[in-house]
Amino acid sequence: MRRVAKSCYLPTNLLLLKLIRKYPDIRITFSISGSALKQLEIFAPAVLESFQMLAATGAVEFLSETYYHSLSSFISSDEFMFQVRKHSEKVKGLFGVTPRVFRNTELIYNDQIGSTADDLGFEAVITDGIEKILGNSSANYMYQHPDRSTKIFLRNYRLSDDISFRFSQEDWSEWPLTPEKYMSWIEALSGEEEIITLSMDYETFGEHQKADTGIFDFLETLLIKLAKHRKIKMVTPSQAIELLEPSAKLRVPESISWADEHRDLSAWLGNDMQKDAFSTLSNMESSINRIGNPALLNTWRYLQTSDHFYYMSTKTGNDGQVHNYFNPYASPYEAFMNYMNVLSDLSLQIEKGLSANVRKRTAREFKEKEETNSLVLGHMN
Repeated sequence: MRRVAKSCYLPTNLLLLKLIRKYPDIRITFSISGSALKQLEIFAPAVLESFQMLAATGAVEFLSETYYHSLSSFISSDEFMFQVRKHSEKVKGLFGVTPRVFRNTELIYNDQIGSTADDLGFEAVITDGIEKILGNSSANYMYQHPDRSTKIFLRNYRLSDDISFRFSQEDWSEWPLTPEKYMSWIEALSGEEEIITLSMDYETFGEHQKADTGIFDFLETLLIKLAKHRKIKMVTPSQAIELLEPSAKLRVPESISWADEHRDLSAWLGNDMQKDAFSTLSNMESSINRIGNPALLNTWRYLQTSDHFYYMSTKTGNDGQVHNYFNPYASPYEAFMNYMNVLSDLSLQIEKGLSANVRKRTAREFKEKEETNSLVLGHMN
């Protein structure tokens, strides 16, 4: 956390703060998990303060997501909704704003997730604008859930990935990517289409794309050009909801995400190890809720974090390289064995908790029976 804070979070936040103060039309949106916010509080409080300074400008919006950056949307509706509410409360407590827009972990989305977001009171969701759900339509419009009023924003993944993945690839046909070239691509789209949603890992700036690649100069010049543009306006998702009408209803029956080439769930649940680990974890829900131990429940929720399953991926090629970034394990099999050992230990603790509950309930019932017998005897006397 401290290393990435130094390379990415602090310099990028300070750059944005400087630019927003000079160009108040700049708009930026962040989605920061509760787990990350907790780590910032402990290990990099200066970063958290810089996010709070950005929040105070009024030019920045914070989205809601799952508190534990988890796969809870596939465990149960109750667990999913708990984590989203917990995250919204964290954002409200730290930044003084209640999120209006939701993005699920890794932009995972389907119609049911959209319905749950609507039940939670969110006005819109953000997911990836892939051809599988769009057909011949464009990602550069605001859409609507097929059965709810919830709006849907779709990430323009090509333009986003041009910065996050291809910026420093010298064998890319468009290298070097200059702000002028990138602006020309945006201008070519903005004539007919309504909104271009750019979304990328924040670590793009200074961590994935190192400072010596020129990424900070690129970001600064691009934002200045956008802020000065007479026809293009930067907006947050909440502002876009007010400005636009849905172009069509969008049905997403099968889960999608922004991860890997297939942009589905295979990054986390694609092989037998991942499926086994997630099934074992999910099956603990009922037992761990019965125990009522906050520490164990918190541990179980941290084990839902998507990264655990991401490190178990056996994909190769470009996808495999991305999976290895930040990966502390030598192999996916080591990641799986370590995770299952942790689950095994947690399972033992759950069994002890359930046994203790049984003993407590038996003792309580025995005591209540004794008290009842005493009352009956007393009444007979």
